[in-house]
Amino acid sequence: MSQPCQLDSPLYHLLRNEDIAGFNAQKPTTGEVDLCGGDFRGLDLRTLDTQRINFRDAYFRGTDLRGLDLREAQLEGASLAHAQISGTYFPAELSADEILMSVNFGTRLRYRSK
Repeated sequence: MSQPCQLDSPLYHLLRNEDIAGFNAQKPTTGEVDLCGGDFRGLDLRTLDTQRINFRDAYFRGTDLRGLDLREAQLEGASLAHAQISGTYFPAELSADEILMSVNFGTRLRYRSK
């Protein structure tokens, strides 16, 4: 299993410093933002523009994700252990049981087959 890591990306550093407004302003308007495997533990990401962000294998222990729209984000393999998710939209490929298992036990998210 991959371990969460500090990414070498200016956009990632903005998130780690909880400069969400700066991230949203500097995020490219096209293409995917690659934040795979990133360590987002304990951050407040409530106002993050999550469209086209690849959070595959990311670690969100204790992160505040309330009210986010993650439907266009890639979350396969991410862990949501003890994250706050009230009002959050998730990709349709993730079942409610899968999300709850990840929040309660830290399991990695698995997308269901179409």
